[in-house]
Amino acid sequence: MIFSLDVRPARKGDCMLLHWGEPSDPRLMLIDGGPANVFTPHLAPRLEEIRNARGLSEDDVLPVDVLCVSHIDDDHIHGILDMTGQLLATRASRRQVPIHILGCWHNSFDDLIGNSQKETSASITAQFGTAALNGQPPEHGDIEPDAARILASVEQGHRLRSDAEALEIAINPQFENALIVAKQGEEPLTLDGGLTVTVIGPMEAELEALRKKFTEWLREQRRRRRDAEAALAAFADKSVPNLSSIVLLVEMNGRKILLTGDARGDKILEGLELAGHLPSEGSLHVNVLKVPHHGSSNNMERIFFERVTADHYVFSGDGEHGNPERATLEMLFEARGDKPFTLHFTYPVQSIDQKRVSDREKAHKRGHAVSEWLDERDALETLFASRNMEAHSQRIIFSEPDRSHVIDLGSPLGF
Repeated sequence: MIFSLDVRPARKGDCMLLHWGEPSDPRLMLIDGGPANVFTPHLAPRLEEIRNARGLSEDDVLPVDVLCVSHIDDDHIHGILDMTGQLLATRASRRQVPIHILGCWHNSFDDLIGNSQKETSASITAQFGTAALNGQPPEHGDIEPDAARILASVEQGHRLRSDAEALEIAINPQFENALIVAKQGEEPLTLDGGLTVTVIGPMEAELEALRKKFTEWLREQRRRRRDAEAALAAFADKSVPNLSSIVLLVEMNGRKILLTGDARGDKILEGLELAGHLPSEGSLHVNVLKVPHHGSSNNMERIFFERVTADHYVFSGDGEHGNPERATLEMLFEARGDKPFTLHFTYPVQSIDQKRVSDREKAHKRGHAVSEWLDERDALETLFASRNMEAHSQRIIFSEPDRSHVIDLGSPLGF
């Protein structure tokens, strides 16, 4: 049986493919699509390689069993919109659409907060103008970059739903077309091909808190625009990615992969306990852990790596926004000690560190209080060089250009 995680370079975001099933009847899940400039150079060629490996002709359609968009954030959803846009353009030209997506797993912002799409858009445009829905400057004054990105992501979620409807892709069909949410005592879902899926997040209690926060933000619209903007940025940037990310534990033949999106470490632990996979004060071992939030140290503590251990740790990030952060790696090393494991990175360590240096310099120019870069203290490359990893059977694998990066837990994928 095939059970493989296929990790794609996705700049500062996430883009992965999960392969499972019999070699004669392989199944496929696409998990996020990264930000702009990921679909064309990295995802589309890989989909073509999958087509070729399956022996499909130009007239054949590649089935994608599940498209999972973990949450609304540009570095997860933009590449998916590039893909659906291309599929719609292909269909409009009366050519054969090369991919058939059987179902899309996605919690829209509107569903999360209990609003209609029209109500959400009206709330945003009333405060910031219609341009804000596309991430453009508002019609009455400046807007902080983070706020613009968040506002645009809400509209990206709307476009995903619109594209899915046009392409006749069912939304959350295995969940009765409702929200994907972790519930106590919920039975795992079994997909064709033998994949077992347990929803670990988001949790209903967190979504209820999210709805209350959004209601509070709507009330803030009566105050000064700057206050409302700051409230939205704080609300959406901290709450939507961290609390509403779809977190999945996927299993086959006793092997486990934990897919975390941008969820907070403490919330992942709560979700695992809720689902009965993590004993109170105990630990869970998985074969592959997609490290949350691109390896950011925000909302991450050492206890997470003590309670969720893995054979393989996947860090998806190119150094932008400082991710993966050295502090996160230090937590992991401290938690695991001399136990064997493999670290996987989507870019070479030198290029990650270069972008982390550049990111810090940009922050300094913007007037942020940041310390001067010191290789001994800040560089990932220096951290790795300081550790005797080989002696403990600890390995590091960096993605290479034009080569697939696949973690096989069953029969080798082979391409």
